[in-house]
Amino acid sequence: MAQGQANGQWYPPEWPERIRALAAGGLTPVPPRRAATVLLLRDPGPAVHLLRRRTSMAFAGGAYAYPGGGVDPRDDDRAVRWAGPTRAYWAERLGVDEPAAQAIVCAAVRETYEEAGVLLAGPTAGTVVGDTTGDDWEADRAALVARELSFAQFLDRRGLVLRSDLLGAWARWITPEFEARRYDTWFFVAALPEGQRTRNASTEADRTVWSTPAEAAAGYDRGELLMMPPTIATLRALTPYGTAAEALAAAAGRDLTPVLARARLVDGEIVLSWPGHEEFTKHVPAAGVGPGEASGAASGAQNGEAPA
Repeated sequence: MAQGQANGQWYPPEWPERIRALAAGGLTPVPPRRAATVLLLRDPGPAVHLLRRRTSMAFAGGAYAYPGGGVDPRDDDRAVRWAGPTRAYWAERLGVDEPAAQAIVCAAVRETYEEAGVLLAGPTAGTVVGDTTGDDWEADRAALVARELSFAQFLDRRGLVLRSDLLGAWARWITPEFEARRYDTWFFVAALPEGQRTRNASTEADRTVWSTPAEAAAGYDRGELLMMPPTIATLRALTPYGTAAEALAAAAGRDLTPVLARARLVDGEIVLSWPGHEEFTKHVPAAGVGPGEASGAASGAQNGEAPA
């Protein structure tokens, strides 16, 4: 993926052509798929868990992201064993109806287990599982990845309840209308449960790292770490907090208004911007394109599955 600038901002080389096609009415945006991603935190630092997407990936190859992915159609199964804030609470917090809220929270917990081996669930509403390694756990994780097992079935067979109280909603970004792979992604924060450890369980990643938000952001600024706008934006938002608990406490006050990108054609130049995130504004020469609006409310950002 071409960056086109000194820092590590991910920028697909096909975007200018797609922006022009959208402006000319020759491109029909695909509906975004709901997704969730989780910023796993551990102290001291706090440090955040990042995975690097394989360079062979068609979407954001080589970019650093968080564990996450799209909602499984079965994630809104009412049989999901649940603890913590109610589905009604999450529906209001996330700005969706209750089935969608459950699906998004469920996807956040399920994808974290699938991609990082970390499970935000426990035998009771006040406990969380410890070691999740071993052949039997790996067999269940593989079945989840293959969609041979729903998350509700997994929890039932393990006698576990999903701990929604271990998550804090942090941000929401939607992929631009001119991107072929679109996601409406909710970002969550969570502390690494005691006794568990992360591992690279994702076939989409070639390495994982723990880094403080400040260190990762510095690597991005130097052009050493490639990241999508929502990744670096959420990292920067974490820098004021000294512990995982502080970040989780701050999540309740975070604004979840979707971040929506905007692309304009100005005197033949494409101006791509994410309102509220001026550092991502890009000016891309587009010879032969007249002035006009490329995407009046094009949605901004990319997720990590994919997203995050």
